[in-house]
Amino acid sequence: MTPPETPTPPETPQDLSGYLDACATSPPTEGVIRVMAAAQRSAWANPSSLHGFGLRASELLERSRGRLAELLGASQHDLIFCSGASEAIHLALLGQAGMVPPGRLVISPVEHPATIAAAETLLRQGWEVARLPVDHRGVIDLVALHELLEPPTRLVSLIWGQSEVGTLQPLESVSRLCRSAGIPLHVDAVQVVGHRLVDADALGVDLLSCTAHKLGGPRGIGLLLRRRGVGLLPQIGGAQEGGLRGGTEAVVLAAGFVQAMEEAYERLRSLGGLDPLAALRDPLLTRLLELPGVSLSGPSPEDREGRLPHHISLVVTSATGVPLPGRELVRGLWRQGLAVSSGSACSAIASPASRGGGSAVLRALGYPESHCTSGLRISLGPWLCPADLERVPGALEQARRDLETSAPGH
Repeated sequence: MTPPETPTPPETPQDLSGYLDACATSPPTEGVIRVMAAAQRSAWANPSSLHGFGLRASELLERSRGRLAELLGASQHDLIFCSGASEAIHLALLGQAGMVPPGRLVISPVEHPATIAAAETLLRQGWEVARLPVDHRGVIDLVALHELLEPPTRLVSLIWGQSEVGTLQPLESVSRLCRSAGIPLHVDAVQVVGHRLVDADALGVDLLSCTAHKLGGPRGIGLLLRRRGVGLLPQIGGAQEGGLRGGTEAVVLAAGFVQAMEEAYERLRSLGGLDPLAALRDPLLTRLLELPGVSLSGPSPEDREGRLPHHISLVVTSATGVPLPGRELVRGLWRQGLAVSSGSACSAIASPASRGGGSAVLRALGYPESHCTSGLRISLGPWLCPADLERVPGALEQARRDLETSAPGH
């Protein structure tokens, strides 16, 4: 006789009051979870199938595509679903490069590891890669960009919102320069989408990549917007996505992506396009900068057009100025129930060498080598309230003191 199944107890909602790592990933919202559960029940079939089950899935997929394109200021036919932003970036760079003879790719030294990996692939294919200089805030040199928009440059790719130090590049100026020179521009908008209203058509970019899980959507789905007429060589063969990205489409994840975007845009529109998280961040940053040994990296938060609104990046030293390891500060803060990071989550797992070699981003901003392992990032999300952040400065000061006490020779 088969024993009766034990009922599954209802899941206790997670306490997110200490989760301050939104730039790494954001927890899916309750609305996203509900929408995905409904889609899983009704649209689970293969959207390429011609029977009714498949047609229902296909209809939801195309509705999702159309709504996301509309929210991002693009046409439905411009949107290609991918497994995430890393794949979208590779499709943008390798796909565009595959349509033209080898030339020069222009990037910055503060790009995401996915862009750097794609650039290294192009190097092996005979391309040249040029890196634009950046200033102490991480902002690219527009004069240098203008000078590089000459043959043999065939493509420019820039990160719009830098995940480690929060820098927002002057995208409108970059776009104008690239358009004037006739050079296609790809923009990594992963950290920006959901924190400002994006109109890809008005920006004048040719390719734009983003992902769902940075704004309360599911992991495993991203997208690439492609301006009409921009050619791409597929990197994964198959008939799906207009022949540009093979593989059975993730219908349920696409539905969750739409819900996350709708919720993010509702927050932004309620304040005329401003992210309400800036009002949460600024008082916290003021208190953190009052602590001994704590200084800001990246642009000033007073520059609303120059820094991500939910982002704090710090360099932390002892009271006597000795740099403290950011990774150990992360562990110390977690022992107090706070989840932060010491840089890009993707670069942190890249290789043993990168884990010990310090931040390439801080190095590009001109920090001495001794300080390039001392970065700390706090990134906020809409699940937080001011009361949640009250304990953060004291916790950081405690983690700093603990490290000082445990240092050799103390």
